[in-house]
Amino acid sequence: MANTPQAKKRIRRNQRRAEINGARVGRIRTFVKKVEAALAAGDKTAATTALAAAQPEMQRGVAKGVLHRNTASRKFSRLTKRVAALA
Repeated sequence: MANTPQAKKRIRRNQRRAEINGARVGRIRTFVKKVEAALAAGDKTAATTALAAAQPEMQRGVAKGVLHRNTASRKFSRLTKRVAALA
């Protein structure tokens, strides 16, 4: 258990950050699911629009430190390839 005031503060801070970061990751996941739903439906225009909305969200996640840069790049690349294959 935390004994020092600083350790107690870090516990409080880490709980707050975990909630915020979890919400960020969930938001990114929602945007990716919208792209995948459009892909499953075979709707290229909806998939393109959803992909254009998902990309800045992933980049924001990288900037905020909740996603690794290469992870976001890999996910975006794979989604882009699947959207391009719809044609």
